[in-house]
Amino acid sequence: MSQDLFQAPDYYQLDELLTEEHLLVRNAAREWVKREVSPIIEEAAQQAKFPKSIISGLAEIGAFGPYIPEEYGGAGLDQISYGLIMQEIERGDSGVRSTASVQSSLVMYPIWKYGNEAQRQKYLPKLASGELLGCFGLTEPDHGSNPGGMTTNIKDMGDYYLLNGAKMWISNAPFADVAVVWAKNEEGRIKGVLVERGMAGFSSPETHNKWSLRASSTGELIFDNVKIPKENILPNKDGLGAPLGCLDSARYGIAWGAIGAAMDCYDTALRYAKERIQFDKPIAGTQLQQKKLAEMITEITKAQLLTWRLGVLKNENRATTAQISMAKRNNVDMAIHIAREARQILGAMGITGEYSIMRHMMNLESVITYEGTHDIHLLITGMDITGISAFK
Repeated sequence: MSQDLFQAPDYYQLDELLTEEHLLVRNAAREWVKREVSPIIEEAAQQAKFPKSIISGLAEIGAFGPYIPEEYGGAGLDQISYGLIMQEIERGDSGVRSTASVQSSLVMYPIWKYGNEAQRQKYLPKLASGELLGCFGLTEPDHGSNPGGMTTNIKDMGDYYLLNGAKMWISNAPFADVAVVWAKNEEGRIKGVLVERGMAGFSSPETHNKWSLRASSTGELIFDNVKIPKENILPNKDGLGAPLGCLDSARYGIAWGAIGAAMDCYDTALRYAKERIQFDKPIAGTQLQQKKLAEMITEITKAQLLTWRLGVLKNENRATTAQISMAKRNNVDMAIHIAREARQILGAMGITGEYSIMRHMMNLESVITYEGTHDIHLLITGMDITGISAFK
C-alpha cells in the first residue's frame, strides 16, 4: 500500500481567494481522502467494487448535499465549498466523486427544489447522513444526448400512477434506496417520480465489464408496471427544464472535480520526474519533460481561475447553464490531456496500479461523456453565443 504524498498545486495563490470556512472544508475533505480513500481505491478499482465502507465518511465531511440547508440535514455551505469538496474527492477517484455528485445534485437537489415539505422531511435528512443512498434516472437506451425523447412513462390510474420504461448508465443504481426518475405523463409532460427500493416491478441490474469508473457502481433501472403513490410525484417543477436544472448543479461539481483528478496526475508526474534518473540526471531536468509539466500547471491554474469565478457567480445565483457547460467541458478535457501526458512521463510505470494516473485516465473517459458529452457542451456554448440551435 503506497503512501499518499499528494501536495496540491496553487501556482497563483488562489487559496487567498478562499474564506477561512472554504479552507477548513477543503482541508477536511483532503485529509479524509488521504486517510480513507487513497489506501483502498486501487484495490477497489482492480476488483470493480464500490467501497461501501466510505459512505459514512462521505457524510461526515459534508459530501452529501453540502449546500442543502441544515434544517434538512445538509451542511448549509456555499457553492464554492461544494466545489472544493468535489475537487478533493475526485482527486481520490472520479467514481467516488460520482457517488457524492449523484447523491447531492441529482437526488437531494431535486427533492429540495422541486419537492414538497413532506418529501423534504422524509428523504433529505437520511440522504444527508448516508442512511439512504439515491440515484437519478434520465438517460435511456435510445435517448442519451436527447433526453426529451424519453419513452419511460407514467399513467394516471386514479389512486396511483403506473410507471413503465427503462433507464441505463445510472450511477448508484444497484444499491440505491430511492431513485429520482423522469418520465412522461399522458400529455407528454416530463415529471419527476420518487421510486423506492422494494416497489413491485422495480429492478436495478448492475452493469459489468467496465474499463472506466470501476470503483463506482453502475446499473440500469427497469420499471414494469410499478405502482407509484401520488405523493411520490415531485410537484413544484416539471418539463425538461426540471432534470436539466439538476444537471446544471452536477456539471458544476464535475468542473471542480476534474481539477482534482488533474492535480493528482500532475503531482504524481512531477514527483516521479524529479526522482527518475536517466542519462545521469533526473528526467525533470530535460526540456521535453519540463514542457509537459509547465503546460500541465498552466492549464490547471486556468481551470482553477475559471471555476472559482463560476463559483462566485453560482453563489450570486447568476451562473448560466452555458457558463457551467463551458467549465465542465474545458476542465474535463484539460484533465484527460494531463492524465495522458502524465502517463507518458512515468513511462511503463504509468500503466500500473502502483500509481493513480491510469485509473484517472480511464475514469475521465466516462466523465468527458456523462452529464453532457464533450461535443454537446460545445454546442451549448455555440447556441449561447450565436442564438442559433445546432441540435436540430
